[in-house]
Amino acid sequence: MSLTHQFFFGIYPYIAMVVFLLGSLVRFDRDQYTWRSESSQMLSGGLLRAGSNLFHLGIIGLFFGHLVGMLTPADLVHALGVSASQKQMLAVVAGGTLGSLCLIGLLMLIARRLNDRRVRATSKPRDFVVLFWILGTLLLGLSTVPLSLQHRDGETMLQLMAWAQHIVTFRGDAASMIADVSTVFKVHMVAGMTLFILFPFTRLVHVWSGFASVGYVARPWQLVRSRRTGLPR
Repeated sequence: MSLTHQFFFGIYPYIAMVVFLLGSLVRFDRDQYTWRSESSQMLSGGLLRAGSNLFHLGIIGLFFGHLVGMLTPADLVHALGVSASQKQMLAVVAGGTLGSLCLIGLLMLIARRLNDRRVRATSKPRDFVVLFWILGTLLLGLSTVPLSLQHRDGETMLQLMAWAQHIVTFRGDAASMIADVSTVFKVHMVAGMTLFILFPFTRLVHVWSGFASVGYVARPWQLVRSRRTGLPR
């Protein structure tokens, strides 16, 4: 196992998480006026609605699919009567479907940002960086589907799950879990981790606000009184 492999799959995940969490906290503390999605809907609707809906549906599904799929213990999966091969096929079908939806939406958003003069004029370089980085990461992920179909025994899935679970439990041998995994998987993983590093410095920070908005569901009712009568409205 090379030092490069050890760095990217044993150390880099922690660097990404520290930058992701600490960077988000610092930006919220120091630059709250930049904490927004910077929507360009007022400039041009165009492909925004359809592209945004497809993109968000796909990427949210992919995020939670990866989270649950990678961090669910293999013993629990087997206890539920699901074999490694079946789990891998489920991941291929779900990931391929959600990835395709996400890709269609993302291409629509990129086309709009490139082809609409007003939207392009107000775009920052970091907007294009994050869009094309997500595009590259997504294409790499979709390119793993044919590889997974060639080897349906689920062994690669188990290796990736072991790596993720070793990372979150701070075990030092995490990198060795995927030493012989295909390079395509590895490049996709590095691209995905790098996205977390880019996160605090781009409009992606608005994702935090999306999660925080769930708290409004449990927020108590506000009592508003009329100035004239003093009675609740």
